[in-house]
Amino acid sequence: MIRSAFVFLLSIVSVISALGQQGGGVPAGFDLSNYGVFIEPDRRVMTVLAALEVARSTNETGNPEPILKTTLSREGEKFREQLRSDLAAMPEDLRSRISNFVSSHKRRNPRLKNEEIIGQFVSMAYALGPLPELADPVVTSDLPGNVLDVLDFAPLVREFYRRSSFSGNLAEYIKTYQKTADGELRASAREMTSNILGYLHTKPQLVIVERTKTQTTKSGSKKQSISNIEVRERQRRFVIVPEMLAPQNYIHFVNIKDDYFVVLPPDKDVTFSEVRRAYLQFVADPIVLSNARDIATISTGLRNLLNEVRKSQPNLAPDVYLAVSRSLVAAVDAKQIENAKVTIATEQARAKLARAGGVDPSKSIYNELEEFKSQAAEETILRLSEDYEKGAVLAFYFADQLKGVEESGTDIAASMREMILSLDPVKEIGRYASYADVRNRAAARRREQKSTGVLLTAAAENPVTSRLIEIQQTIDAKKYAQAITDLKELAAKHPNEPRVRYNLGRVTSLSAEGISDTEQQNDRLREAKIEFEAVIKIYEKQRQDAAAGKRVEQPVDAALVSHSYVALAKIYEFYDQKDYAVRIYDAAIQLGDVRGGAFSQAIAGKQQLLKNH
Repeated sequence: MIRSAFVFLLSIVSVISALGQQGGGVPAGFDLSNYGVFIEPDRRVMTVLAALEVARSTNETGNPEPILKTTLSREGEKFREQLRSDLAAMPEDLRSRISNFVSSHKRRNPRLKNEEIIGQFVSMAYALGPLPELADPVVTSDLPGNVLDVLDFAPLVREFYRRSSFSGNLAEYIKTYQKTADGELRASAREMTSNILGYLHTKPQLVIVERTKTQTTKSGSKKQSISNIEVRERQRRFVIVPEMLAPQNYIHFVNIKDDYFVVLPPDKDVTFSEVRRAYLQFVADPIVLSNARDIATISTGLRNLLNEVRKSQPNLAPDVYLAVSRSLVAAVDAKQIENAKVTIATEQARAKLARAGGVDPSKSIYNELEEFKSQAAEETILRLSEDYEKGAVLAFYFADQLKGVEESGTDIAASMREMILSLDPVKEIGRYASYADVRNRAAARRREQKSTGVLLTAAAENPVTSRLIEIQQTIDAKKYAQAITDLKELAAKHPNEPRVRYNLGRVTSLSAEGISDTEQQNDRLREAKIEFEAVIKIYEKQRQDAAAGKRVEQPVDAALVSHSYVALAKIYEFYDQKDYAVRIYDAAIQLGDVRGGAFSQAIAGKQQLLKNH
């Protein structure tokens, strides 16, 4: 079975450090392999994507350009330049045939994005044998259609491996991949794994024991036979595959029997990415399988529940076991994040109360905490609803059941049977509809939060907020030039509005990532730097006014300042001005763990710089 999923970014900036705090951080000596997690490049994927890189077409000016244009991470772009240089002398006949195949496939699939097309080739890579043969699969009947569509590319990949310089450089490429992956990717993978397993109070099942009954004829007899039970053990692995040529903000998930592969850029932070979901699936699948008999007893009711959703989503799989697994993953994903957010908010409220001498006469601290809890719960309902619409019809039920796991500290694997036996599918009908008002409130709040890229402290509607929401749609479409123009117009009207200045810096910085010309990229980063500095200057001016007893009408959201500091530090880090970057990270840290801020990112950035300095 092969599945794929592309990343969708989670706008949960406020809890980047939450799970580590709730579980006391990653334990010393935490070895990922003990929990089934391995981080290693895949030579097949590397070869297939390198072959795709040589595919060229001719633009309107007669110059060659890539057929599959994608934006890579910072380290990925550096590697792409190196690879193109290394492959400059490859045989032109081979380059031409690769280009013709990729061009033809793209024409046949006009609705697919370049990232989706690359996903097809990644899945195809996992259908091939190991290097150097890269043999075709013996059985192709169980391969999905999107893989079969590109399987004829395999002979070209084999020829590319034999005739280009790629195979000779592969060992050095792998060293580069591993060195990059040993930074943020490995650290965040440890954090993610520790957080998930700490919340569930469990360890993943890494071995599947298979017992098969066999019959052998008794020696000297044609009729008598001996029955034996043959025991086989199968190892399960969750492999995070760093890939330099994977598009930025891209994750591709492939599940082949007992192996779960996640392909992504090697310098990615996976703490709150789709990798987290994939690992949850890795943990949940054997738990659900071990309770298959109990699930079978309620399968009729589950099918009825699924059929209700399938009326509006006819493409959903009718498999009840898949529905249970999806529902458990969705519930854990949503509830763990809510639990972490509330834990941190509670700790911050206690700290505020302590600073106030243990007295809260107006109950402002208490009311703020309760409001935060309410909003966090509504966001959880919205996320559960989104998963319900995708077939996780028991997401609400499991979310309720997880409250007991949170409070008791019981292993989720030990609790699963009781959860299944206590389930009444009939009671779940109508649950989705009952949360309509909650969904609407949470969705409106999320839209406003998205308008600035960070969580807002005020939800009041105003013209600037409305315009930022409109511009965010342009940003989502990656029309950065238009977004920059719109933001500059807004900044001209509201030069002291920090949200506008921050967003202008953010989008200008994003646009710089896709520029290969060094001088142009430097210009963009300088522009971004000016905007982030403007946010900080507005904040400092307000602090001075407040100290002088002047009234400040609209205080700058401290979260914007926190993120501006971190963005500035990353720019200086990019230019290898590490000492200055550390000082800016320190400024963000001194600002404190403000709600919605980048406190944990500042700490992580500083630690990484000091480690490599």
